[in-house]
Amino acid sequence: MKGLTARMSAIIKAKVSKLLDRAEHPAETLDYSYQRQLEHLQGVKRGIADVITAKKRLEIQTRALEEQVSRLATQARQALAHEREDLARMAVEQKALGQQELHSLRAHIEELEQQQRQLGESERRLRYKLETFRARKEVIKARYAAAEAQVRIGEAATGVGDEMSDVGLAIQRAEDKTAGLRARAAAVDELQAAGTVADLTALDSRAEVERELARLDLEGVIEAELEEMKAGLLDSPSPVPALEEGRPGS
Repeated sequence: MKGLTARMSAIIKAKVSKLLDRAEHPAETLDYSYQRQLEHLQGVKRGIADVITAKKRLEIQTRALEEQVSRLATQARQALAHEREDLARMAVEQKALGQQELHSLRAHIEELEQQQRQLGESERRLRYKLETFRARKEVIKARYAAAEAQVRIGEAATGVGDEMSDVGLAIQRAEDKTAGLRARAAAVDELQAAGTVADLTALDSRAEVERELARLDLEGVIEAELEEMKAGLLDSPSPVPALEEGRPGS
């Protein structure tokens, strides 16, 4: 059962692969791949823009914090000048916290700059790869179109293609019908030459003549019989009784 399932799976995959191969058009596939690579490139560019935006925000925060640290240092000196060591201590503490935050911000900025450089390098490599792929894609598409046209021309010239096969079959059927009609015409000519084919008009004329002759013969017979009957009546000694109306005989 497992072997049968494996065979069925292999057959289905082979059928699907064959169908996909027929449906696949190289130009469309290449254009789709190029479009996908463009989308990847746009994604990298958006990533670079996001990193730059984040870095700019941190730089703004850094400049504001630097100004605050500088101001706290001035305030600490002013407090000491007024003998307010407590205020000076508080300003120094805030200044120290600000410097720690500045150190963290600068580290984040440096990290973002490194990410920006990496993304920029990736973007340059991907753009170069995409340009190379685009040029190669156009060359492959042109070669494929030329090869496809060459195949069509070759099929049309040699009659190998499906359409030309249909045309060839149509021509063959027309030639067969023409040959059949020519053979039939030749046979009719041969029968007419041999006198086998009857002339229907001539047959009708002969039949009319025969009917007329038969009618004349019948009239002759009738006239002869009437003359014979007349002669018999003249020789008879007694008169013939008259026929009664409405009765066929005595």
